[in-house]
Amino acid sequence: MFMMEAKRIIVVIIGALLNAVSLNFFLISANVYASGFSGAAQLLSSVFNDFIGISIGTGIFLLLLNIPVFILGWFKIGKGFTIYSIISVLFMTIFLEFMPIIALSDDIILNAVFGGVIAGVSVGISLKIGASTGGMDIVAMVLSRMNDKPVGTYFMLLNAVIIAFAGILYEPANALYTLVALYVTTRVIDAIHTRHVKLTVMIITQKAEALQKAIHDKLIRGITILPAKGAYTKTDKNMLYLVITRYELYDLEKIVNEVDPEAFTNVVETTGVYGSFRKD
Repeated sequence: MFMMEAKRIIVVIIGALLNAVSLNFFLISANVYASGFSGAAQLLSSVFNDFIGISIGTGIFLLLLNIPVFILGWFKIGKGFTIYSIISVLFMTIFLEFMPIIALSDDIILNAVFGGVIAGVSVGISLKIGASTGGMDIVAMVLSRMNDKPVGTYFMLLNAVIIAFAGILYEPANALYTLVALYVTTRVIDAIHTRHVKLTVMIITQKAEALQKAIHDKLIRGITILPAKGAYTKTDKNMLYLVITRYELYDLEKIVNEVDPEAFTNVVETTGVYGSFRKD
């Protein structure tokens, strides 16, 4: 258990470092903006520096934007997920403030692409081990657990504001390059960890009762248990059918591996869910 948690923290710190590299070495110098709270912090830092004459680092704004979100996550999601998010944001703030802002290339498209790739790797590896980079991930978790709001709308709204201001305050081209960075980031996250908001999971197991109890103890999602039979072995089994959010995928994988390592699990994208999908 200790080794697993230590590995999780190390991955979170590496993710924070990669996010800082993406911003300080590629995006900031090119006036190309990241997605979510990182992009919002970057935009605020640019506005304060260029239009008000006050130099405040991107890391400071990132930390300030996340404070109310951390408080919300602590009470609405749980301490574990929020603590990892706090670690991520704290280390990212430190890296952003102490690493120099340099331009590795004068080509804006190269900055947008490579900055987007590195940011995508950062978010992807964090989500893959059940952590997050804070910001909109925590907001998404809260909305999912409260009343199943369409999280994608909030992501798009925040990113649309960032893109609009990039085009209005600087050059219209900056908005287009920001779109490139956001697209690349999303594609990289897709390659490392699913970006879909909801997932349908089908688990074929001979330990249905134990698995159902373990899942309910952790996730509290509705589960349908169906009889199943192996076509080759003719062994009687059961299939657990449930829908989860992408943020719960790591915990579910961990539960299945602990309870029944021999289980066959299929995870597919869910386009829509109708009926009761709520976690109080």
